[in-house]
Amino acid sequence: MHVLILGGTTEARALAARLHDTVRVTSSLAGRVAAPRLPVGEVRIGGFGGVDGLVEWVRAHAVDALIDATHPFAQTISFNAARAAATAHVPLLALRRPGWVPAAGDDWRPVSSLEEAARALDGLGDRVFLTTGRMGLAAFADRPQWFLVRSVDAPEPPMPARTEVLLDRGPFTLEGERELLARHGIDVLVTKDSGGAATAPKLTAAREAGIPVVVVRRPPVPQGVPVAATPEEAAAWVRGRAEAPSPRT
Repeated sequence: MHVLILGGTTEARALAARLHDTVRVTSSLAGRVAAPRLPVGEVRIGGFGGVDGLVEWVRAHAVDALIDATHPFAQTISFNAARAAATAHVPLLALRRPGWVPAAGDDWRPVSSLEEAARALDGLGDRVFLTTGRMGLAAFADRPQWFLVRSVDAPEPPMPARTEVLLDRGPFTLEGERELLARHGIDVLVTKDSGGAATAPKLTAAREAGIPVVVVRRPPVPQGVPVAATPEEAAAWVRGRAEAPSPRT
């Protein structure tokens, strides 16, 4: 059985580690991070060229099951995967870590997009900790606030005029996030609802400091695609498929 895992997330790597001893696993990374953490098994880096390219790759490499384990906000590839799986008659599963849930004392301001997050900053604070990644900074380019932008790789313009870039990769500690907020005088946090434990300490630190958090809601999984919340659930789904005849034509 050949399983294609889309994404370089923590969950994608954990799933590849669980499967590689029993099935053939190929992990596909988008190539947006200069030095990604590579999973075990076969790895390909770069896009497929849209839906048609993904269908062609799936058929050419006799893929029996497709796992969308991309970042929860990688909406384009998720919808491409759904269309490609339907076209190639290959079963598809989305692996999505659960979203964050506010706790007592949190001051969360949910929004639907980065553009809405930028508008929500009015009146909230002047020193913004922006943790939405290096893509999409253009949404904040005309904002007057000072921004601390944290990302794995250096962002490119357009970005806010008053920006300090912090290159770092999680997981982050609560002590470290407390120190960072205090050192930079942060008074508002902007983040995407990525879920997971690696970057969650910033939310606790913001709660302790009484800092409002603008949270961008994650987009939905394409309609009709089953969802697993953990690599263990996804591995069980693959094992079930391995025991059944392949629907691929």
